[in-house]
Amino acid sequence: MRTSLLLPGLLVASLLAWGQAAPPKPEDADPVVLTVGAEKLTKTQFEQIMEQIMAQMPPERRATARAPEARRQLAEQLAELKALAQEARREKIDQSDEAKAQLAMRTDQLIASLLYQKIAKEIKPGAADLKVYYDAHKNEYELVTARHILIRMTGSPVPAKQGQKELTDEEALAKAKDLRAKITAGGNFADLAKAESDDTGSGANGGSLGEFTRGRMVPQFEEAAFKLAVNEVSEPVKTQFGYHVIQVQKHDSKSMDDVKAEIEQKIGPELAQKQIEAIKGKTTITFDQAYFGK
Repeated sequence: MRTSLLLPGLLVASLLAWGQAAPPKPEDADPVVLTVGAEKLTKTQFEQIMEQIMAQMPPERRATARAPEARRQLAEQLAELKALAQEARREKIDQSDEAKAQLAMRTDQLIASLLYQKIAKEIKPGAADLKVYYDAHKNEYELVTARHILIRMTGSPVPAKQGQKELTDEEALAKAKDLRAKITAGGNFADLAKAESDDTGSGANGGSLGEFTRGRMVPQFEEAAFKLAVNEVSEPVKTQFGYHVIQVQKHDSKSMDDVKAEIEQKIGPELAQKQIEAIKGKTTITFDQAYFGK
């Protein structure tokens, strides 16, 4: 059985692309690549249909869709589609009430979708829109640079070091408190992390976790890290991994200019929806409450 390349909703688009060609070019510049009955499809028209289909494919599938065998398969599917459509017109199926109703609905869906795409493409959030969003989501753009020492306890998903004694919850907490006391008394955080941390990846770098935003760490760790003042050493913080002694080295925030493109992408659909609501608002719409309810 053939695997169809025509995605849902693209059958109508394919027919429209065939029927709405650009002004004809000389045949040697734009040769006819498919003929079905009296209808001809040029190379340009065929490639327009392919682009429409591939635009809705996952990126990883697009290279495969450009292969010669996929191109031939699409051509065969279009030929079958056109042959059936031509026969349907000869039998005047397109003149039936059912066909007219479905075609009207599909036409409405297509042009409404094209209008939404036009609105979304033309939306340009203003400076005020960007500032309102940035101010409301400022905490999402906070940055923390931190380091930690992890002391695992029995049941932690972090692998134990070779020959390491399993610590109970109480023993792990006591060890974390002892390490914190050494640091606050002047001990070197990086040296202690290298020697004692059960997070061997960061431990080898003096406990450094680098820079991170909210949503990158487990909730208990994140909450503690973003509350700490710079250079403050936390009390032991328990997560599923064990007990963490955390020190924040830098607390910063991305500026609005840094995240402008990201905000534009996020609020674009919301602004487009507002335009759609405005279009609905200026259109007289009446529901039969006896049928639909209030």
